[in-house]
Amino acid sequence: MRLIDSHCHFDAAEFDADRAAVQARARAAGVTDQIVPAVDAAGWPKLKTICAAQTGLHPAYGLHPMYLDQHQRKHLDELRHWVERETPVAVGECGLDFFVGGLDADTQLFYFDAQLKLAREFDLPVIVHARRAVDAVIAAIRRTGGLRGVIHSFPGSPEQAAQLHQLGFLLGIGGPVTFERANRLRKLVAHIPLEQLLLETDAPDQPGSAHRGQRNEPAHLVAVLDVVAKLRGISQDTLAAATTANAQRLFNLTLQ
Repeated sequence: MRLIDSHCHFDAAEFDADRAAVQARARAAGVTDQIVPAVDAAGWPKLKTICAAQTGLHPAYGLHPMYLDQHQRKHLDELRHWVERETPVAVGECGLDFFVGGLDADTQLFYFDAQLKLAREFDLPVIVHARRAVDAVIAAIRRTGGLRGVIHSFPGSPEQAAQLHQLGFLLGIGGPVTFERANRLRKLVAHIPLEQLLLETDAPDQPGSAHRGQRNEPAHLVAVLDVVAKLRGISQDTLAAATTANAQRLFNLTLQ
């Protein structure tokens, strides 16, 4: 069984002390590859170095909406150079967050729209954050057109999921689905098309029910796999093969 963690912040400081051990546990669990999205321009060099140090780590570069106070307009020009020079697997993490207070919506939209256009120009998928903003994200995707990508930690409705499927967007599902009270999310995960599904951890954030209050890590993707397979009534092997193929196709990965 081979798994791809489609969203893991493996460059985060929480992993600085034991990154090699975390990676060893991931591989032992069958998580051979990770998509590692950036959050701000200052972190791009570290992310590049970490991903270059070992196989199976695939970088994406972008400007996350929750780090709005760290972004400058010049970073969009720098992002273009990084994308052109480094050939990442995606643009991101980018998107909209209407949950956290103090994040100006117009400024978020400015950076998000610019990154969507960049992804379209370079024919790259986008990794999208959409917290309490799924409708606005869908509207931005429609405005830009010609895009594909993933809505990470999908928080929306079946109707929104169907619209995103038509637009060429997959849905990332992680630790929240392991909580028994997540009835709405579990029902959605049981019924969305298998070809729209990606598995993720969002490590070090969003730990599952078995690791509540602890640091999340990519090896915990197996718990997400187990729950989603049971919800869909299929084997773990079948789900692993399908979601790995989905990630390969979306991010144009050649697995080693």
